[in-house]
Amino acid sequence: MTTPDNLSRRLFLQRAAVGTLLATGGSTLLSACASGGSDDGNTGGGGAEQTTENPFGVKAADPLDVVIFKGGYGDDYAKAHEELYKKKFPETTIKHAGITDITPQLQPRFNGGNPPDVIDNSGASLLPMSTLASSGQLADLTALFDAPSIDDPNKKVRDTVEPITLEAAMLEGKPLVLDYVLTVYALWYNKPLFAKNGWEPAKTWTEFLALCEEIKKAGIAPLAHQGKHPYYIGQVLMDMAVKHGGHEVIKAIDSLEPNAWKHESIKAAAEAILELKGKGYMMQGTEGLDHIQSQTAWNQGKAAFIPSGSWLENEQKPVAPKDFETTATFTPLLDGSKLPVDCTEISAGENFIVPEKAKNKAGGLEYLRIMLSKEAAGKFTELTGSPTVVKGAAEGLKLSPGASSANALLESGGENNWTTYFATWYSTMDKPIRSVYGELAAARITADEFCARAQKLADDTAKDPATKKQTRS
Repeated sequence: MTTPDNLSRRLFLQRAAVGTLLATGGSTLLSACASGGSDDGNTGGGGAEQTTENPFGVKAADPLDVVIFKGGYGDDYAKAHEELYKKKFPETTIKHAGITDITPQLQPRFNGGNPPDVIDNSGASLLPMSTLASSGQLADLTALFDAPSIDDPNKKVRDTVEPITLEAAMLEGKPLVLDYVLTVYALWYNKPLFAKNGWEPAKTWTEFLALCEEIKKAGIAPLAHQGKHPYYIGQVLMDMAVKHGGHEVIKAIDSLEPNAWKHESIKAAAEAILELKGKGYMMQGTEGLDHIQSQTAWNQGKAAFIPSGSWLENEQKPVAPKDFETTATFTPLLDGSKLPVDCTEISAGENFIVPEKAKNKAGGLEYLRIMLSKEAAGKFTELTGSPTVVKGAAEGLKLSPGASSANALLESGGENNWTTYFATWYSTMDKPIRSVYGELAAARITADEFCARAQKLADDTAKDPATKKQTRS
């Protein structure tokens, strides 16, 4: 979604890292905040009395500066959240900007020491999270997670969100980012098209290949992918690999363990991607298309499946036919898989941050606290079709086909669902690994070459003295 990145994940969530920033403008960005924190220290106190209702001491009249990545989720939800903030602090003025080019517009502000108070740092040109964290430019969110919940002041905010929220928040050993959207990654199809042809999503690899052959004979490409953003086809590979080898596969990769990318499950999944390409099951020319072009072709019935995150339905609203039912399903199981088919990759995505040197840091923290109320989270789901990390916020809502099917896959996977952090923890590794995914999907390298190239990127990252390694248990 945003991302297309982390994705317009690229959008949502796709946490595309700007590796070149370190080699070009990175030093300028780092120097902007090397001198330390904001005037109020690290507490986030805004100068007013700190109470249960106003735990950060926000001064009611202080203006709030909000910048939102306007990708697959749009920014109408943020305007609704700003209305809630304005309702609480009627004297304030809120400056809102919905943009897509985060780094070009915000790097000068960080360099000048006047960043916004709240940023949705997402999309293909997001500011690299690991760089922001290591240079001390992000406010510590411990006070936010320990603050009273808006819905129940007897509960801390940390107790009202999914556990993945707190895990995903950690950078440099501290909670520095609020990943707000609970993203479900899946293969997506048009339910009426499948019903018309008597097709059902396949559970095993053998069944999937047979289904692809049927689809191909019907004059439809079995699979399209967002070739210019190889992260998407990489997600299919990684989902099959983790299901095959278990959670230890992705934990080893995230922890930069030696030979993690050379695991037999990674190679098996890479060979599966090559088999799809070799049998002609990928839409012709898909490797040269961006996310909008490939997804539009899919909406037009030129392909049966496409990989994406749960922002897909909302992102495609402008072009999807009225009778199109965006529906999430699982990737098939390779032979010998350890995990069940009905689980998938999930992530807490859409990086909301409060800069350490924000003029109204207290207001930024309060804005995030408001976002974590059921009212605000419910409004996000209503407007985007995607769930948030707030527990129970979607209860009672009438969900769209995409949101409903994503939620069903999320629930069926339960503890078997998995997530990954290496792209966020090691920003300079993220962009190069996407290129390796793309080379594989285009059959320009073998499975062994894929594993070797990916492992070299991981090894180089692990050896870099400027990289702080993180591990998963």
